[in-house]
This record gives sequence, C-alpha cells and structure tokens, in this order.
Amino acid sequence: MNNLVSEILFGFTGLLAIINPLGMAFVFFDRTESLNDADRARLARRVAFNALILLLVTFFIGTRILHFFGISMAALRIGGGLTVTVSGWQMLNAPDVPREVAVQGEPVTVSRPMAQAFFPLTMPLTIGPGTLATAIALNTRYSQALTDAALTGLIALLVTTLVAAVIWLLFGRAAWLARHLGAEGTRIAERLSAFLLLCIGVQIMLTGLSEFLQPMIQPATG
Repeated sequence: MNNLVSEILFGFTGLLAIINPLGMAFVFFDRTESLNDADRARLARRVAFNALILLLVTFFIGTRILHFFGISMAALRIGGGLTVTVSGWQMLNAPDVPREVAVQGEPVTVSRPMAQAFFPLTMPLTIGPGTLATAIALNTRYSQALTDAALTGLIALLVTTLVAAVIWLLFGRAAWLARHLGAEGTRIAERLSAFLLLCIGVQIMLTGLSEFLQPMIQPATG
C-alpha cells in the first residue's frame, strides 16, 4: 500500500512540476483576457480534458511506440530523465521575464474559443514534449515497480486524473490568481517547481542507470 501511494505521489508531483499549472494559469489568463469568466471556465474544463486524454494515450501506448523503434527501458529512463533534468535546470536558472514578453502567440478570440482548446492551449502550451517524455519515463518506472498490469494502469489513470483536475482548477481560477497571487508569488512558485523537477529528473536517470549497470555488477552465479 505504501509503495502504491508513493508511486502515485511521485508521478503526480513529477508531472505537475514540468507542466507548472500555476505559472501556466497566468499565461492562460493572458491568452483568454477577452473572454468572460463563464467562457474561460468552460475553456479551462476543455483544456483539462484534452490534457487527460493526451497523457493517458502517452502512458498506455507511448512505450509500445518506443519498443517499435528498438529503444530499451534503461535508455528511455536515462534519456527521459536527462530531458526532465535539463528542463528543470533551465527553469531554475531562467531570468525573470515580464509576463507581457513571455506570453507569445495570438490571444483566444471571443467568437471561437473552443477551436483553440487543443492547439495551442492544450498542446504545446500546457502539455509539451517534456511532459510527454516524463509520462513515458514514469510509465516505465511503474512497470518496473509494480508488475501487475492492471495496478499499473490504475496508477496511470489516477495520476493523470489528478493532474487534469489541478489544471482545471487553476486555469478556471486564473483571473482570481492573477488578482491575488501576483507576479512575485508566481516567480516563487516557478522556482520551487523547477527545483522539484530537477530532483525528479535525476531520480529517473538514476533508475535507468541502475537498471543498465545491474547486469554488469551482479556476481556470476552457478
């Protein structure tokens, strides 16, 4: 039971760290300033649902796609962990950029807000390549830690559902956050998320290295 809870928490915090929904809520608010609160809340719900589906697809078939190309689990963990580590390092050392400079792209139009729910609001604004790599790496970790396929699938479902719920909550409250948290609070949250992301990336890499080196260091038997 403790192993199950720890795996759920590890995946949940890992995905949250790289998605950074608190920081992205401000970007979402800037992109949807022309919408009223009801339309913004409906759009946030759609983005969260799209993120849920995209992450589930990545969890369940992303590894099979990599197997098709002959990529080993150890290589996937090391490569995915390195990607996450680099992302965390870049976020941790990124200079503070004014919000109006950091936000790129056209704002969401009042007439067609739902047309932009998947692109660009879900992908790549919320779920980018780093998030997809993290989801695949986490799935291989679950497969290693929990041999029961049904249990592994349940963990993936719970993790993605929790992440989507946080996205929905924070994006739907983007206007409130913009009023009460402010730029300084956002910067603090982003730095903490970056450090957490860096540590998670290192942990994923260590898991891959351990799997890669284990056959070499095991004493010969028989």
